[in-house]
Amino acid sequence: MTAKLNQQQLDSLAADLDAIRDSVRADLGERDAKYIRRIIRLHRGLEIGGRVMMPFGFIPPVFAAAVASLGLAKIIENMEIGHNVMHGQYDWMNDPSLQSQTYEWDTVCTSESWRQTHNFEHHTYTNVIGKDRDYGYALLRLSDDSKWHPGHSLQFINYILLTVFFQWGVGLHELESERIRRREIGLTDKRDFLKGFFRKGGRQAFKDYVFFPLITFPVAPIVLAGNISANLIRNLWTSTVIFCGHFTEDAETFSEASIENESRGHWYYRQLLGSSNFTGSKWVHILSGHLSHQIEHHVFPDLPAHRYPEIAPQVEAICHKYGLNYNTGSFGSQYRTVLKRIAHFSLPDRLRLKLGGMTAKQA
Repeated sequence: MTAKLNQQQLDSLAADLDAIRDSVRADLGERDAKYIRRIIRLHRGLEIGGRVMMPFGFIPPVFAAAVASLGLAKIIENMEIGHNVMHGQYDWMNDPSLQSQTYEWDTVCTSESWRQTHNFEHHTYTNVIGKDRDYGYALLRLSDDSKWHPGHSLQFINYILLTVFFQWGVGLHELESERIRRREIGLTDKRDFLKGFFRKGGRQAFKDYVFFPLITFPVAPIVLAGNISANLIRNLWTSTVIFCGHFTEDAETFSEASIENESRGHWYYRQLLGSSNFTGSKWVHILSGHLSHQIEHHVFPDLPAHRYPEIAPQVEAICHKYGLNYNTGSFGSQYRTVLKRIAHFSLPDRLRLKLGGMTAKQA
């Protein structure tokens, strides 16, 4: 049972976590700059390698290598570079190419839309039902807070479609389709957003599905298939990483009433309980954008993510100090609980409880 903290304990929790933040900030410097520049060089090398090999993809091993290289390049750019740069993790470097407010990443979602729906909405209202639209992406029922309806019985199909077309789902997130379905807003209210979405999405689709195949016209079908495959790899990996960070069995949810007049300590408390980590090798951490340490990311979103493995033991010790669950496990075990959660909440409540299905934990 998760400990309920009083205000004095919450203030103490905030002080402990602020001390970690201040310590890392005081230590930022050339080591961090070298790291992100090394990752950028790696990304560029992988992308160039993938693009150069792709026209020779009529040789099966070369096709596999090209797809892997380009897919890894897209994953690294989205996860370890784009996502982290847009959180302001490298603003202190004063490098115009790494500024959070001007960086544009290699995916359908515009950076402006991402900063609004992710940096502000999600990180401010993490797992607050009714405020955090990332919780289920308005497609999946993951807790008792949403009333079951027959459409939820098919939500595993929605999950598969979301993972396959993840960059497009993220790109359309700001559309607020659930509010359009409830006729609270109309498409005209989203005119400016849709203009930006079609402009950016069109550029991305043109680049991968028209431009590169055309300049390699004799082998255009091979290049097109390779680019589609690389995007699919990126979509499947990034969606799985994000789901493992938010929708595991032990990730808790919160009510809007619980965040009224919220203190800094309670915000920290909510980040700790609403997030999930998974273990892995150094490369698993890099390819996940270090969101394998989602707990540390939610607590310290603006600290360079490659520092998370170093401070994780300190954060875990603080959780134990206050009797809070530090939700971590292997990648496979965490992912199994995500699938379990999606499956269980697709069932009518009476059937789910009869079968011993899970109930969402709300702090």
